[in-house]
Amino acid sequence: MCGIVGYIGKKQAYPILIKGLKRLEYRGYDSTGVALINGSTRIFKRKGKVSDLEDNIANEDLSGTIGIGHTRWATHGEPNDENAHPHASHNGKFIVIHNGIIENYDRLKERLINRGYTFKSETDTEVLANLIEYIYLKGGKNVDAEIAVRLALSKVIGAYGIVVIATDEPDKLIAARKGSPLVIGIGEDEYLVASDATPIIEHTKSVIYLNNDNVAIIRRNELTLKTINNDELVPEIQHLTMDIGAIEKQGYDHFMLKEIFEQPQSITDTFRGRIAQDLSEIRLGGLYDVLPKLEQATRILIVACGTSWHAGLVGEYLIEEFARIPVEVEYGSEFRYRNPIIFKDDIVIAISQSGETADTLAAIELAKNAGATVIGICNVVGSSIPRETHAGVYTHAGPEIGVASTKAFTAQVTVLTMMALMLGKRKGVLDDTSYKKLIKELVAVPDKIQGILEQNEKFISIAELYKNVTNSLYLGRGFLFPVALEGALKLKEISYIHAEGYPAAEMKHGPIALIDKNMPVFVLATKDKSYDKIVTNIQEVKARNGIVIAIVTEGDTVIKGIADHILEVPKSHEAIAPLLTVVPLQLLSYHIAVMRGCNVDQPRNLAKSVTVE
Repeated sequence: MCGIVGYIGKKQAYPILIKGLKRLEYRGYDSTGVALINGSTRIFKRKGKVSDLEDNIANEDLSGTIGIGHTRWATHGEPNDENAHPHASHNGKFIVIHNGIIENYDRLKERLINRGYTFKSETDTEVLANLIEYIYLKGGKNVDAEIAVRLALSKVIGAYGIVVIATDEPDKLIAARKGSPLVIGIGEDEYLVASDATPIIEHTKSVIYLNNDNVAIIRRNELTLKTINNDELVPEIQHLTMDIGAIEKQGYDHFMLKEIFEQPQSITDTFRGRIAQDLSEIRLGGLYDVLPKLEQATRILIVACGTSWHAGLVGEYLIEEFARIPVEVEYGSEFRYRNPIIFKDDIVIAISQSGETADTLAAIELAKNAGATVIGICNVVGSSIPRETHAGVYTHAGPEIGVASTKAFTAQVTVLTMMALMLGKRKGVLDDTSYKKLIKELVAVPDKIQGILEQNEKFISIAELYKNVTNSLYLGRGFLFPVALEGALKLKEISYIHAEGYPAAEMKHGPIALIDKNMPVFVLATKDKSYDKIVTNIQEVKARNGIVIAIVTEGDTVIKGIADHILEVPKSHEAIAPLLTVVPLQLLSYHIAVMRGCNVDQPRNLAKSVTVE
């Protein structure tokens, strides 16, 4: 949830840290701070964005070749200067930055207070810093900084990605991970540590992804990797394929807009190499080892959160339609706590853009312990979900920096579409002609989305009309009901306008009471088997003086004569329509939010990767 970065090497650390924090700011942006070592250790931190800190300390001594930095999404304690990281221990022996939650911090804090420790902040992180120091000082000559960190972590319940400076041993950084991601970049006589690869990519492409319970002791020219129990490990060095341009705005006003316009490419990248050139077959190599179990499955459970949950709902419709396998879609946060019934022959599909979503990872562990086969759909190579699942498929959407997910959603739906079609063909539900026709439809999506994006001026003009509304309703049927949910989520995430998504037929079971001349109703109304029904739903809205903004198939004349506004998308099979119809809703939300003066890349109270409960 927070972003952490560390550097040790021959260069000045501060410029590397501050640039890294700006790259990580999508993970949290309510306060920020750095600690630098140059003879002495100096800590600078401040409520607000990275730029606020940068401006505030411009005249300070920022020299030093070792340092750590943090950008925060608050869990314990309000956003202010005192609660910002880094946190120093009571006697200044240790300085800690932390992503995660220490669940037993209150009990540990009480014990430390009883031993004379005082606290300056309300955070769980300061408790950890003091716990490390207490063990270090109590152990005397028998305990060095590394041992103190490992012993302290053995007493911690919760999740953490931490980087630690020991002021008595200022030639090293100590990093550790459990639940919250950490990656180490390996340069020439230098190392970088970060929550993800974005701060690292311009310095090196050689990285080590820490696993749970790993501890790294990092010097300028040496790295030692251990378990918390002091077992030495051989680091597995991986090569980043990310392009530095992928994490820059490249002329767009916001990352979100860039990522919306990247969807033709990201969808192409997701199916490239997985669909035969003659469009005759889908091959998902990451599922090869589990294909027999998939074909024989009597039930599939999809587990996800947020936008990924909406993609999972689309997947439910797709898999049941084409493979005739029952599917249940679960929120990861509910699944892990409600004692779900999981059978050994179940297939569990876990979906996450980051691959680090805490609730989804907990659901994976629950499913594996029950003996189920778990498949991951994930965007970030080297993240936890691909390492924890039995098999999986990467989405290849590329880095998604905007907090509100756009291209990750369409990439996830693309993968789920390929899975459904492949399973349907292998099970004999889809005949060869239908199979190839649907593959052709999927491959045509990028060009069709490009055509939608070229209507951007029309989306701007409609956004101008409705930028000041306070409520809105999104309606869809069948494959498009999850898109209605996703459209509503996008609007409320970035513009702070209340919005709700509903199955169109459910409108008259409650939401119709809200409709008046001031509330826009966004209706997904492309030509499909429920088209006549959706026309009736639109008429019901208009009969109550409601405003209708309809997403329709090109050439539609019926709804054009009823709705206040229409936005056309190219004709497609109804199963492919979610990939097209979501794009106008993304653009409308974006433009409305911008017109309202909202920070669309960093919406209030939100962070990109939810690595804590």
